[in-house]
Amino acid sequence: MRAGDEAAIPRFDVLTLHPEMVRGPLLGSILGRAVADGKIAIHVHNIRDWAEGKHQVADDHPFGGGAGMVMKVDVVARALEAVRGQGRVLLTSPAGKPFSQNDAIRLSREKHVIVLCGHYEGIDARVETLVDEEVSLGDFVLTGGEIAASAIVDAVARLIPGVLGNSESAGEESFGQGLLEYPQYTRPRVWRDLEVPEVLLSGHHDRIAKWRQQQAETRTQTRRPDLWARYCGVDVAGKKQ
Repeated sequence: MRAGDEAAIPRFDVLTLHPEMVRGPLLGSILGRAVADGKIAIHVHNIRDWAEGKHQVADDHPFGGGAGMVMKVDVVARALEAVRGQGRVLLTSPAGKPFSQNDAIRLSREKHVIVLCGHYEGIDARVETLVDEEVSLGDFVLTGGEIAASAIVDAVARLIPGVLGNSESAGEESFGQGLLEYPQYTRPRVWRDLEVPEVLLSGHHDRIAKWRQQQAETRTQTRRPDLWARYCGVDVAGKKQ
């Protein structure tokens, strides 16, 4: 794809110390086909390429002592400045705001999204002045931000028109309407005495739609009470919002 052509499509840049952890998930399967078809552009960069010296050192011991190594602000800054342009920069961090489907929808409207992967014991806190937002996958710690970055780019990219083969898929799945997705079935019709619900074989579209809505509501209520409360417009104390 020529540079001029790529400038017209949504672009993702991932900055990481371990590009091999990111390229596989983001450049295969559906996203890989979308890149090949010119629907999106995904670039994975090795932060060490902006480190100085023979050994391209991108981390150092923390001031004040402590275990582990900390990513250097000057190296990260050079990497960001090289790719930023007008893009929105996200930093993966356990201290960040939990990433949600609403964030994916919001970011899918951006023309350029950059994800900076934290690693080692942490990243120099001054890097926070260079990013637009910090995001987390949840209340747990990973060895690095590569898995989180891959998940974020996947969640955002699949919402861009043309990336998914079926344009209705993104709207019907879990969280699309504030509910978990209804259960899906395919052949065989009977498996180990478990049968496909009769309504799905009826060919009656209105009945099927009603059943799916009921199933989505029941699943959300029983499996994710927090989502159900939000869907019903009540807070955790049971009061209307």
